[in-house]
Parts: sequence; C-alpha cells; structure tokens
Amino acid sequence: MTTRTRNRVALGLAAGGLTAVLAACGGGDGDGGGSTTPPPAQNGVTKVDADLADFRITLSEKTFEPGVYDFVAKNTGGHDHALEIEGPGGENRSETVEPGASTTLRVTLKSGTYEVYCPVDGHKDQGMKTEITVGGAEAPTNEPPSPGTGY
Repeated sequence: MTTRTRNRVALGLAAGGLTAVLAACGGGDGDGGGSTTPPPAQNGVTKVDADLADFRITLSEKTFEPGVYDFVAKNTGGHDHALEIEGPGGENRSETVEPGASTTLRVTLKSGTYEVYCPVDGHKDQGMKTEITVGGAEAPTNEPPSPGTGY
C-alpha cells in the first residue's frame, strides 16, 4: 500500500469514527437530557383507546377538546361489539369487531356532549354506554334540582 492510500484510509476511518461519536451524542436540547414533553398528536389526530367489554366501555381519555380523534376500539369481551359516537359533530359508527379484534374510528369532535355506546344487539341498554364532554361544556346530570327557597 502506498503512503497516499494509507493516508486516505486513515482519513476515512477518522471521519467514520467522528460520525459515530456525533451520532451517539444525539441532538440534545441544551439541558443535558432528553425532552420530557410528550410528542404532539400525529398529524393533528389524538389517539384514544376504547376498551369494549361485556358490557361496558372504558376510554383512555377523560377530557376532550375540539379536534380530530382516532378512537381505537378493542373488543376485550366475549361478544361482537362496535363503537358509536353521537353528538354535535354528527353520528359516527365503527365496524363491528369480533372478540379480540380492534378497529379505528376517526371522529371530528366539536364542543358539546356526546353519547358513546355499542350499537350492537341492545348492548347500549345493557349498560354499554358513556358520555364525553368536549371543550368544557357541562355534561347533563340525572340529579333532581336542589330545593331552593323559591319566590
């Protein structure tokens, strides 16, 4: 090997080593650690997990703001289920899924109260329902009005 070839090989190895060191250091944000802020919703869409069991619905989120949501409905029960979301943004229904399967329902939520339920075979009447409030609007209550002093 000639001296010129050795120098080129050495330069190539040095450049490769420097690249590896820089890659290992990462981009950093100047505070010596990684970012603790969760990543933004992908493409402006917020993911919500919806557990569809026999006979209840459990959502991973409790508060909602107007926007686009992907409700990932996973059937953890023993019967076929689906997810329906009905309110100011319209009525949206997922496909029906077998036990163990899942589906995604994309919904644009506007401010207001929505009913979330399973539309399959009377499951809603068996308690497979919940409500969500979007944008700070108050959810209706089933409590009787408190007695007042009247006029």
